[in-house]
Formats: sequence, structure tokens, C-alpha cells
Amino acid sequence: MTTGSVVLNENDVTSIARRPLEAENCALVVVDIQEKLLPPIFEKERMVRNSQLLIRLANILKMPALATTQYVKGLGPIIPEIASLLDGTQPINKMEFGCFNNAEFCSAVKALPRGRNTLLVCGMESHICVTQTALGALEQGYIVHVAADAISSRSEFNWKVGLKRMRQAGAVISSTEMAMYELMRASGTPVFKEMLQHLK
Repeated sequence: MTTGSVVLNENDVTSIARRPLEAENCALVVVDIQEKLLPPIFEKERMVRNSQLLIRLANILKMPALATTQYVKGLGPIIPEIASLLDGTQPINKMEFGCFNNAEFCSAVKALPRGRNTLLVCGMESHICVTQTALGALEQGYIVHVAADAISSRSEFNWKVGLKRMRQAGAVISSTEMAMYELMRASGTPVFKEMLQHLK
């Protein structure tokens, strides 16, 4: 498998999956959770709730977050439940399905603080914008983690197909809780105590 100019073999992919997420190396990417796209999404309440949890934790850990919209004029803004948590993050509007095909998004990623080599992805749709964004990130040499229960598609089938494609390409597929507990590292910390109210 090729990632940018680096060729990753199966052992490399396994090695990446063994490493826990680290907040100081990570940025969150929130893909297209928009008003007119959301109604037909499979298990949309689960996807929204888990995306909210990831955004809340990113805010607490001071992890950078990037958010996108797909053709906002036609598909509407990010839903209020997500937008209200994005802490002033201005969504990047795109026509391209894969975020890495959009020049403004690429510039925003390059402007992330040094050392942010890992992207944690949530949003929709799993098999279109999320998958194409994950593939683009891998091509650029980023480590990609996807919270499987914080992404979705209009059908369960396409949600699962997207996850399978991303895993085959070298993305680490986990869950919202797996990602969060890796980032928090331990109980009893101020971060854990602040998040606990949202985890019950």
C-alpha cells in the first residue's frame, strides 16, 4: 500500500493500529453533518451524539478541529447541535466529495500545529465523503482513525462498505469510546471528570 511517497506494508499498518491516539498529535475532522443531508441517514441520532462527544473532547483537550460542508447553498448549514460545539470553527464549504481535493481544506490541514500527523474522522456519508477524505489523507501520509459509530450513510449497507474500504486502505477503524478513552488516557484527571457527565 502506498501512502504519499511512503510505501506501507501490512506490518506497518498493524504497527499503526497498535499505537494509541495521542491528543498532541491529533486533529478532528467533522465531515458534512448538514441539515438537508441528515434526515435519511442510518442511525443518525447515534452518529450525531457520538460526533458531539468527539467535538466536546477535542475542545477540552485543545485538539484542532476542521469542519466541512458539501454545497452549503443546496444542502444547508451544519446542524445546530454540532455547530454550537465547534467553538468558532468556520466550516470549509466544498463541492468536491473528498476533502483533500479541496484547496482550502488542504491549506487548513497544512496550517495545523506542527506534529499533527493523525486525523480522527467523523461525519457523513461513510461511503462517499468520509471514505474519499480518509483515502486522501492516507495518500498525503497522515495516520487516519475513523470512529465507526460517529459516521454513517443513508443505508446500513453503504455505511459498512465505507468502513471496509477504509480499513483495507490502512485507516484504523475504532469506535467513539475507543478513541475517547485512548485520548483521555486515565480516569481521575480533570479531562476525564469534565467528560464524565456526557458519557453517562
